[in-house]
Amino acid sequence: MESSDIIRRYRKQMVIPGIGMRGQKLLLDASVLVIGAGGLGSPALLYLAAAGVGRIGIVDNDTVDLSNLQRQILYGEADQGAGKAVRAAEKLRALNSTIAIDAIPVRIAEENATGLIAPYDIILDCSDNFTTRYVISDECARTRKMLIEASIHRFEGRVLGLCGETGPCYRCLYSEPPEEGVIFRCDEAGVIGVLPGIIGSIQAAEAIKHVLGTGVPLLGKMLVFDALTMETHKFGVEKRAACTCAG
Repeated sequence: MESSDIIRRYRKQMVIPGIGMRGQKLLLDASVLVIGAGGLGSPALLYLAAAGVGRIGIVDNDTVDLSNLQRQILYGEADQGAGKAVRAAEKLRALNSTIAIDAIPVRIAEENATGLIAPYDIILDCSDNFTTRYVISDECARTRKMLIEASIHRFEGRVLGLCGETGPCYRCLYSEPPEEGVIFRCDEAGVIGVLPGIIGSIQAAEAIKHVLGTGVPLLGKMLVFDALTMETHKFGVEKRAACTCAG
């Protein structure tokens, strides 16, 4: 991509002090893996692609359903029945044809986590179940990858910065998964459609900040957003000495 084209496309963010051509090239050289192309993944993927992150991976083995359209803004009615990873990749390429998009239509699990995560700099956990969250966190803790994890429930969303070189892992916060049926997934408990848009966008913002090396990252912190009150709270998450990630 020619320098003149980079300036034309990304000028509005390149004029920000501290970004410029150097910062934009950092973004173009960066790679982010988004695991889950649903409610959280949709806005995260769109904004990462729009910002010019040079390589984006999309892991999702699900297909588009009519019930997804209330919150999963990457898709439309015509996408029903299509694979999310493939269709999301098509939408992102239409938005920004100058970056690399990897469609990975599989479910991440212990046996394939290493191969899926290894090629990317930053990992966004946009999944919706505890099994997947532990698999992702365990692999990121082992390889010291920056992990930006998020969850949504009705009117409340949470974003958590984990792993990296010094951060805690998901097991530092929750050492074991909750018993089946104790905590409901969003398709069971419900979620207001706009909430994943807000929280997924925060995940993308954290990834962009990390690439640029600017601002104060959420590493070791949890941001909680309440859409009913428009209040946010931030909590520290410490690395547990007894956790496997600490040793």
